[in-house]
Amino acid sequence: MNNHILHIKYYKLAALILCCLCFYSCENNEAAVKEAFAKKVGVDEAKTVVIKYSVGGKRKAKLTAPLMLNVQETVPYIEFPKTLHVDFFDDSDKLESKLDAHYAKYKDQESKVFLKDSVRVINIKGDTLYCDELYWDRNRIGTEFYTDKPVRIRTKTHIINGIGMDAKQDFSEWHIVQSTGFIKVPASQFPQ
Repeated sequence: MNNHILHIKYYKLAALILCCLCFYSCENNEAAVKEAFAKKVGVDEAKTVVIKYSVGGKRKAKLTAPLMLNVQETVPYIEFPKTLHVDFFDDSDKLESKLDAHYAKYKDQESKVFLKDSVRVINIKGDTLYCDELYWDRNRIGTEFYTDKPVRIRTKTHIINGIGMDAKQDFSEWHIVQSTGFIKVPASQFPQ
């Protein structure tokens, strides 16, 4: 009987040691636990993207980008993390302006695009807008482009600096909210 009690004690001791080892080996750091339970977001990826936008059968814009991410979150959005270029066309299918940016984020529910990092808009006259952040909102007819950040507009004879701006999509008309500088430059001395 003593031998039987001794075996039971060894089994209990072995089970206790095994449980302690299991608890000890199951230790996770806090970041690993959070990552394991984090909600996974669906992301569709497209490379070498060309998107043509038309209204009533007429071409309005052509977007090209090396990478597009379609992110399915509570509020889904489309992201262009590696630059994008957009050509805008008038009703006669003639190029009216061009837009370049290093980053863009489009929220379909708002019909709004946020552009940042070296944003540049050029119209057919060669007038050029430079800024770090710009919104392109299709719902703002006549002032589709706007920002409250610093801007620089270069025409053939002037450089105009300011803070805040709104402009038509073809960039034929623009308004700077607060001008901070105006420089007249002869065409022969204007940087290209």
